[in-house]
Amino acid sequence: MIEWVQPSLFFYLGAALLPLVKGRSRSALLLSIPALGLLAILSASQGTHGVLPFIGHDLIFGRVDKLSLGFGAVFMVSAFASFVFALHVKDCREHMAALLYVGSAVGAVFAGDLFTFFLFWEIASFSSVFLIWLRGGKASNAAGMRYMLVHITGGILLLGGITMHVASGGGITFDAFPQMGLGPIMMLMGFLINAAVPPVHAWLADAYPEATLTGVIFLSVFTTKTAIYALIRGFPGTPILIVLGAVMAVYGVMYVVNENNCQRAWCYHLISQNGYMITGIGIGTALGINGAVSLAFTNIIYKALLMMGISSVTHMTGGRKQSELGGLYKSMPWTFLLFVIGGFSIAGLPPLLGFVSKSIVVSAAAEAHQGWVILMLVFAACGTWLTPLKLIYTIFLGEARGEGWKITAKDPPAHMLWAMRILALICVSFGLFPGLLYDMLPHPMDYHPYTMGHLVEAFQYLGFTLLAFMLFLKKLKPEKQISLDTDYFYRKGSAVFMCLVKRLAFLRHVT
Repeated sequence: MIEWVQPSLFFYLGAALLPLVKGRSRSALLLSIPALGLLAILSASQGTHGVLPFIGHDLIFGRVDKLSLGFGAVFMVSAFASFVFALHVKDCREHMAALLYVGSAVGAVFAGDLFTFFLFWEIASFSSVFLIWLRGGKASNAAGMRYMLVHITGGILLLGGITMHVASGGGITFDAFPQMGLGPIMMLMGFLINAAVPPVHAWLADAYPEATLTGVIFLSVFTTKTAIYALIRGFPGTPILIVLGAVMAVYGVMYVVNENNCQRAWCYHLISQNGYMITGIGIGTALGINGAVSLAFTNIIYKALLMMGISSVTHMTGGRKQSELGGLYKSMPWTFLLFVIGGFSIAGLPPLLGFVSKSIVVSAAAEAHQGWVILMLVFAACGTWLTPLKLIYTIFLGEARGEGWKITAKDPPAHMLWAMRILALICVSFGLFPGLLYDMLPHPMDYHPYTMGHLVEAFQYLGFTLLAFMLFLKKLKPEKQISLDTDYFYRKGSAVFMCLVKRLAFLRHVT
């Protein structure tokens, strides 16, 4: 009897078989792969599986515990919904890239040693860039190249750190590092790049909006959450993560307010949400880790739902910017309703999914007597409310700005709506029954979200943000502008570098 099947195998085999099938057979294959992966995860027994001796070390392809099982299961659910959403895509290459990307992220989650983790990590990085390039066009090609260069840098840091750690006698088992030598520091830097921690975060908002309309959904889930998993596994209780996470939570929402591109706005919001998770990891207590994990799980669900909503609007109208959209709630009622569920979930409105997870990290900060962290997270929470309010208003409720869209726009095809309905149903059901989520967390937890204090706190955030939104509504009107970020420096720096190289090449040719 086979005790363990690495779920990534289904995705790799599926990517190889996909060009051989077409039509409904291709759709059936796409949907069966994450379903089989989920079955393999749910039937796996906890322990170590798939051990392969290699040059004096054991490569572990199946370290199964509550942490890896939880991430793997949520990855599978999100992947299934995302492939349902992408059934209309005819380009086989896009599906193959998505399969390799998702399979590698899942493989990394179950990797029990550093070298196996690095293998899956790099496959995920290189396969994901094709979800950007396959959109085509100059902007997409350039963004994909920058994305790849950033992740190559992160990969070099990670491999260098692993090599130094192993050479110093640290072993290759991927567990919490007992001390912070040069090797672990380099690995931490590699993870922080993929987690999009400021100031090395700009690649996310730069690249994701240039991906295909379905590719951006996959990208919004797997890269940063794999990095979050790696930080939980390797660096729990690292104090610097508290500072970085708190700053990150505030930094992201500050950029959302002025961002015109809908997808880029959610990218900055994703950065802010990751800040909450990294703060919980830095606190390092059982409650802090549970808070980070629960936020990662919930963010995977409602962030995919929100990206599906934006992609549906773009698919049906052609508009990507808030200044081009508006007044779509009548012509796209299902999209509007499902987007509202996702937006209110991410903001933490009871009784939706975000409410039962968001306050855990704040409670962990209070338990650890981190008063300044609580203030920054509360400020970020108000910004978290502002984002869905702003986008719901400008895209669906505000003045229609597009030529003829009130007549031509309509809800997307049925399979796209069903993908969003699946995720929206999870947002509602897990919000009503939080025990479903808490049972998946790595540490036992006696936490009750529906207390009077938590309910009052949630509605205080809503009331304050709603008041600010109404008072400054005219100031929040979307404008055609570009927000400068830290990528400005390496964009300009690379241009200067290439100019210097060309000048030196010219001088050499002349002499």
